[in-house]
Amino acid sequence: MPNPLKKRVLKILAIGLLTLVLGIGALIGSAVGYLKLPTLGGLPVTTTLTADPNRLQMHVLRLAQDYSPRDYLHVENLDRSAEYIKELFLQAGGRVVEQVYVARERKYRNVIATFGPEAGALIVVGAHYDAYREWPGADDNASGVAGLLELARLLGLAHLDHPVQLAAFSTEEPPFYDTDRMGSAVHAQSLRARGIEIKGMICLEMIGYYSDVQHYPDEILKWLYPEKGNFIAVIGRWEDRKLIRWLKRGFKREGGLPVQSVTMPIENSDHLNYWRQGYRAVMVTDTAWARNPNYHTARDRPETLDYQRMAGVVEGVLLALVNAGRL
Repeated sequence: MPNPLKKRVLKILAIGLLTLVLGIGALIGSAVGYLKLPTLGGLPVTTTLTADPNRLQMHVLRLAQDYSPRDYLHVENLDRSAEYIKELFLQAGGRVVEQVYVARERKYRNVIATFGPEAGALIVVGAHYDAYREWPGADDNASGVAGLLELARLLGLAHLDHPVQLAAFSTEEPPFYDTDRMGSAVHAQSLRARGIEIKGMICLEMIGYYSDVQHYPDEILKWLYPEKGNFIAVIGRWEDRKLIRWLKRGFKREGGLPVQSVTMPIENSDHLNYWRQGYRAVMVTDTAWARNPNYHTARDRPETLDYQRMAGVVEGVLLALVNAGRL
């Protein structure tokens, strides 16, 4: 091959190889961006309201200790939990209703409180107050309900431009999981039947456990996400990306709890019932299944939780809610 021609061929091959490498890099970058939804900057409206770790601990102790067990067979403790939640919603100034429904010939109830204006598209924040089997269920999910109750107290003091509805659900755990007798399914179906517009739903599902260890099912996730379980995660579908970014921005403040997001349709809690009704919804979680060795065991007790970080979760969600106009 003549020397000039050889150089030309080598140049073409080099350009082709570079293009291939850049293309692969772009694909990887797009995949990472899709999964993690990078978010820059916080939200413009701030608040001086802060969550109280001691109150959060008090609520977890009440649910996981005083009202335990809270599985579906112990309806009397579920009713005691519901009364406690209702009382605190009323004290916070919420407009409270109960939604009673029947599952396996037993009566259960959702407790629902609305804050802010009467009119406008709702933002729903929900958490289930039942527990798995006869175990304490401190992280799963007394932690989420404690966050809901502290959020109620703060919303009663905040200025809201949009109505926010807090919903405490029963019957999330088996044998009702993934059936229309989940409390959240009853709630979501009722909203759709009445034609209620929802800007988005936030599911608080286990927000209290933090660890130096975080497990991942494969190497790709291990490469993309932190080694330590010191963050809160926001999980939703691609259709929920605006909701995910808005909520993540609530955590982007000085001293805020680190936040990660996963754009993946993980259907393992109450948010799935809002997806099924055509609403946007996300789950806010400590990813207990990937870091908490006490998950779904008798060891899921109040003393294992980090109430300071739980307060950070509540404050992040609160900041997003007072910036609802950005959603």
